[in-house]
Amino acid sequence: MSTLFTLLVEPGFFTSDPVRTALIIGGGAALVSAVIGVFTVMRGQSFAGHGLSDVTSAGGSASFLLGINPLLGFLGMAVMAACGMELVGVRQARERDLVTGIVLGAGLGLTALFLYLDVTLGSTTGAANMVMFGSMFAIAPSTIPLALAVGLLALATAGILYRPLLLCSLDPDLAAVRGVPVRLIGFLHLLTLALAASLSAMTVGAILSTALLIGPAATALRLAKRPGAAMALAALIGLGATWGGILLAYNSFYWTPGHGWPVSFFVVALIFAAYLLATGGRRLGQRGSL
Repeated sequence: MSTLFTLLVEPGFFTSDPVRTALIIGGGAALVSAVIGVFTVMRGQSFAGHGLSDVTSAGGSASFLLGINPLLGFLGMAVMAACGMELVGVRQARERDLVTGIVLGAGLGLTALFLYLDVTLGSTTGAANMVMFGSMFAIAPSTIPLALAVGLLALATAGILYRPLLLCSLDPDLAAVRGVPVRLIGFLHLLTLALAASLSAMTVGAILSTALLIGPAATALRLAKRPGAAMALAALIGLGATWGGILLAYNSFYWTPGHGWPVSFFVVALIFAAYLLATGGRRLGQRGSL
């Protein structure tokens, strides 16, 4: 058993400070993304999650320009984008997608400007790669308290909203008849989605954060029938993919000495593999029941 462990885990993995930071922040982001992601998929707001994730890149790039904690930049831009989407006040899904697309385009335009200024004014040549594709091993340990606070706030809000949000997701008309403030609940969910998007963008990058936010939840909903069970399964998938990706990325430094592979690549690859396995298993089960 110890020999197998040695083969799977290269020396120094558990004693490395960057690895510990990545495990804590990445694990927290995976848990938050799992819970919020299940409701996001159920409500048909995957594109909104994608839009918020990409828009956070503007905040991340601005943080490098201003010299502040990147998570503050990701978080601030995500919350502003969520408020912008809600203030328009549209209800039809097609109109919501249009608004999301407009906000997404504006956010990416700001990202292009801020990244240009990062390079020309601040000489921050690595900003684009870190913002867009993440660099978990480069996250400062001082970010941990803020990341945990954001994660706890998102989970606490999701817990408070669980029952009314579930009813609004399954039958908004019935929720309205029962006196549930459907639009307010939707806005609060959008804000928690912004918190989750900022954490996932911090870990695997703004471009790839949709995979962590939507992938485990979509996979779990293919396998579990109840929302609670889907959240628990999504959390396991997200944690497994994130921690497994960190381990593989660390080990990759020994495959090609001095040139490790990106953590985000492994995380996304593991999530994609889990989704394919769940989809294939479900189809086989349906065929077997015929």
